Amino acid sequence: MSNLLPQAQAFALRITQQLDFQRRLAFALFVVLLLACVPGALAHEFKVGDLEIEHPWSRATPPGAKVAGGYFTVVNKGSAPDRLLSITSDISDKAELHAMGVKDGVMTMRPVEGGLEIPAGGKVALKPGAYHLMFTGLKRQPKQGEKFPATLTFEKAGSVEVEFAVEGMGETGSGDMDMDHAE
Repeated sequence: MSNLLPQAQAFALRITQQLDFQRRLAFALFVVLLLACVPGALAHEFKVGDLEIEHPWSRATPPGAKVAGGYFTVVNKGSAPDRLLSITSDISDKAELHAMGVKDGVMTMRPVEGGLEIPAGGKVALKPGAYHLMFTGLKRQPKQGEKFPATLTFEKAGSVEVEFAVEGMGETGSGDMDMDHAE
């Protein structure tokens, strides 16, 4: 009988190790499946023709603000250039494409006439301090955590409705700052 105790203990240890291994394996499988679903759940991209619009976003505005900015990146996977012609949104009376630059040490902002070219096989980032959208005559204040719709119209690809994710007032766009933009 005394010989059975060590055998029982060894058996129990093996079973425990197997269960731990199975639990770890099940947990690892769960994590892998969860992560496989995340890109689709976090994706904030839109497509029209050969163009992909990545992560449209805006900043929350303080009470009484009359303007808000809009930012995103357009990737042209086609073999011909296209052009962003217009933007509309029910969040504002008007939406315009603007360019920022520095001239003689003074930052300037001006509307872009004739639209913004998206080069074939290239990309253009609309971001703070560069090309961006201006939503003027706000009808309501964008609040952090919400989304609002807008329609982008391109010369060749046509129109696409996108949603702008509203980030905090001081946000810079979830890492999109390193992308190139057309000059």
